[in-house]
Amino acid sequence: MSTHRAQAEAETGPADDGQTGPAPAPDAAPIDLANPSLYINRETSWLAFNARVLDEALDPRWPLLERLKFLAIYASNLDEFFMIRVSGLHGQLEAAALVETSPDGLSAREQLARIGQLIRRQLAAAAALLAGDLLPALAEHGIRIRDWESLDSETRRLARKYFRRSVFPVVTPLAVDPGHPFPFLSNLSVSLAVEARDPDTKERKFARIKVPEILPRFIPLETLDPGHPGGDSDGPRDFLPLEQLLAANLDELFPGMEILGTYPFRVTRDMDYDILEDEAHDLLSIVDREVRRRRFGACVRLEVSAGIPERVRRLLIEKLAIDDEDVYESTGPLGLRALMSIATLSRPALRDPPFISRLPAPLEDKADIFAIVRAGDVLLHHPYDSFSPVLSFLRQAADDPDVLAIKMTLYRTGANAEVVRSLIRAAENHKQVAVSIEIKARFDEENNMAWARALEHAGAHVFYGRAELKTHAKATLVVRREGEGLRRYVHLSTGNYNESTSRLYTDLGLLTVDPEFGEDLSEFFNGLSGFSKKARHRKLAVAPTALADVLVAKIDAQADRARAGQPAAIFAKMNALVDVHIIQALYRASVAGVAITLCIRGICCLRPGIPGVSQNIRVLSILGRFLEHERVFVFGPHGEEEILLASADWMPRNLHRRVEVMFPVEAETLREQIRREVLEPIFSDNAHAYDMNAEGDYLRRTPAEGDPARGAQAEVFERVVRRTLHLVAKT
Repeated sequence: MSTHRAQAEAETGPADDGQTGPAPAPDAAPIDLANPSLYINRETSWLAFNARVLDEALDPRWPLLERLKFLAIYASNLDEFFMIRVSGLHGQLEAAALVETSPDGLSAREQLARIGQLIRRQLAAAAALLAGDLLPALAEHGIRIRDWESLDSETRRLARKYFRRSVFPVVTPLAVDPGHPFPFLSNLSVSLAVEARDPDTKERKFARIKVPEILPRFIPLETLDPGHPGGDSDGPRDFLPLEQLLAANLDELFPGMEILGTYPFRVTRDMDYDILEDEAHDLLSIVDREVRRRRFGACVRLEVSAGIPERVRRLLIEKLAIDDEDVYESTGPLGLRALMSIATLSRPALRDPPFISRLPAPLEDKADIFAIVRAGDVLLHHPYDSFSPVLSFLRQAADDPDVLAIKMTLYRTGANAEVVRSLIRAAENHKQVAVSIEIKARFDEENNMAWARALEHAGAHVFYGRAELKTHAKATLVVRREGEGLRRYVHLSTGNYNESTSRLYTDLGLLTVDPEFGEDLSEFFNGLSGFSKKARHRKLAVAPTALADVLVAKIDAQADRARAGQPAAIFAKMNALVDVHIIQALYRASVAGVAITLCIRGICCLRPGIPGVSQNIRVLSILGRFLEHERVFVFGPHGEEEILLASADWMPRNLHRRVEVMFPVEAETLREQIRREVLEPIFSDNAHAYDMNAEGDYLRRTPAEGDPARGAQAEVFERVVRRTLHLVAKT
């Protein structure tokens, strides 16, 4: 789509039959909004998102190692999809008494069949991309993934020495026979299935060797010689897959045996877990137990190399207790997520240029954050704006003798969390520190449990919420003594308090001293740590008590405006749209004539462009260097709009099974900042934006003839630079 058309539609709504404005509400019979044909399957929509990630790896406009990075991200995403979503569908199959279909009318078995077809096509495309495009291009730049057969005799000699020195001591070959049961296969581990024969008895043997995860998956060949000074970052770099080194040295592991064949394979397990409310008498210990138990989850996927003998394939299927439909063949290396180690090589010419977040002079590290926020609300747009003002806010609060209390929610903190260290220091400084830490945050449980124990040891009040709810809100409340009274400082965000992801995810955070925000957050935290039935707040909308109803009401209000002949519009930017009730409200608003634009990075179960139902709805998706993560909702036409930010996507889990917060942006300067840095760049993107059609297919925008390629994220950064320079000039 050309930039000009995108900008036109931003003003008028999606085009329909040559018209530029929203279609009028038809005088037709009521629409059956429960009709399965109105919905796109959640799982196939997610696979369409991951296909867009793969499409970015195909795009030659990205530097070469960035393309390899997108391929590694695609593979990592797919691993998690199997661990969580596919395992959930298998669980539905095992619950024989449960007959459940998705909103689009598919059973679990039908969804699994469709998923398998789509993934096999994607995997074939990924393998072709790697073998036919990326590896040859890397080789042209001196980065090669070598086969054992291609190594010269001297390199092989050094490789064998390396194997004996560094690999042999940590490898354990496990035979499978009546005296040796089939070994446990850990999640996402690459293994070698080895067939051998006793030369004396001619008896065929089988063994499994796990490729050690504590060693580099791709071994830099220049490190094989202990006396070698190491590879030049800009010079040639050759890598040997560890599984090939193992396969070439099986005579060391099975001396005297005749090796018949070696076949790589990889297992994916169910990594999800549920905690029942009546079991959760000690949530910390229960989550600790479940995380340890999770590694033994059922197998949901077996990946094998193409050409594996049927007898070996059957043995693995039988021992892993899976079906043939759960086996995926690959013509390339297994576990492509491991390519990230090569994608992050220090080769500046093959990487994106270094990105430095902006830090306006008023918000420098030594600035008085409290004074700045008292002067007016501050909106930070990460990663374009540095995350350091948030860290400074917490550091100052921890050390300021006038700060009496700090209350905070933590969801994903990471392993190296300066945020938590500030909270620990605040507790040691005898401030009241109360932290809601989500120890059920998937795949971050162990980090969060460790931080929870450290906070408790420092004297902070730590609480975990209810077993069936995750606390996903991102909120901080600082209570400070000022003059004769107290002032409450508030930080609310769409993203986590995580320094690492703040450099990779796009998010928005608000700092304010608005008293009503302070009152709301005080009540919010009291509800988390104690007992509360309060559903409504002054400015915050909180899930699971009120957020869903508030959103539907705001959508319906725009529909009422359209029916009354008034301008009406909705814009929503989020990660996923799945909730059926929200989708139905959007359909009703579209029928009424509301111009609706949805920018959804991932899953979208709504079908846009259906005549008489969603012809006034357009859906687009943007991918780029950073992961689009902010949730921005705009209700009303330009000049009259209400702008809200949230921690929640429009999914059932966010609206009904999580604690989430939505909050308004009221200062006009900040509202204009959102228009310029979120809305406008989305509509001008003609390079990394994808428009969705009614079938759920995504069509990539391309520049009009003569127009330069323009991505939204590059445009945002330029606008943030201009904004921060303006602020510096003012100071």
